[in-house]
Amino acid sequence: MEAHTLPVLLLSAPRTSTAELIARAAAWRGYDVAERAADAVGRRAYWYGGPLAAARLVGLLGLGLLEPADDWLTHLPHPLLRRSVRLTTLAEARALRERAFVKPPSAKIDLLPAAVYEDGTALPGGLDGSMPVLVSGVVEFTAEYRLFVLDGEAVTGSRYAVHGHLDPAPLDADSRAFGRTVLEATAAGLPSAVCLDIGRLADGGWAVVEANMAWFAHCYAAEPDRALDVVLRAAGPIGAVAARDRPHLNSSCVPAAHAPSAAPNY
Repeated sequence: MEAHTLPVLLLSAPRTSTAELIARAAAWRGYDVAERAADAVGRRAYWYGGPLAAARLVGLLGLGLLEPADDWLTHLPHPLLRRSVRLTTLAEARALRERAFVKPPSAKIDLLPAAVYEDGTALPGGLDGSMPVLVSGVVEFTAEYRLFVLDGEAVTGSRYAVHGHLDPAPLDADSRAFGRTVLEATAAGLPSAVCLDIGRLADGGWAVVEANMAWFAHCYAAEPDRALDVVLRAAGPIGAVAARDRPHLNSSCVPAAHAPSAAPNY
């Protein structure tokens, strides 16, 4: 088969360790792997890389990028979240007079460091006050895990941190069990291909950390070939995006006037 007829996985440069693993798995399946957009034009293209580069490529390559809604966390039942979380603006967050964890709702915005701030006055200045942010109560995660989810099932995953420090390891029985509990309750409000981060709390309980786009997620100790399954669904040709996933398309994939609502449906 000629190279230009093969499906192509386009990677952003420089390649991360996960990109290398994903690329090897794709090449083993017969995909062409490229780093230049010109090598993917006019072909059945898939993407693994950052959101800023992706936004420049979606129209050129006809990509359909799936991602969770910015306010997904705010709709979770408290037993799965174990803290308060609300979506607001940076301007409103600056009025906080208590300790809180503040972060952008997704990796699309990287100007604001995700961190615990003593109050709103500690938030960095010089940023647009209309920027959306998630404001959360502060909890302590002793271990954090990432699940690669396809059609409501965790097909692979990995522990990625212990007490806030990088420490990849395979999933254990408890993380798998809590992941199933979360997905049974919330999968209908997520894209069919997504990453779900969960964690063990200091009191021994469990809580959801966040949901992320699979096409920009490290796989750590997860199986690269199974992670690739999720990436290919989450960042492939827009014409192949199923109707149930269209509300979860990245806003750069559809004209703003016709962008569908991504409200969760639990």
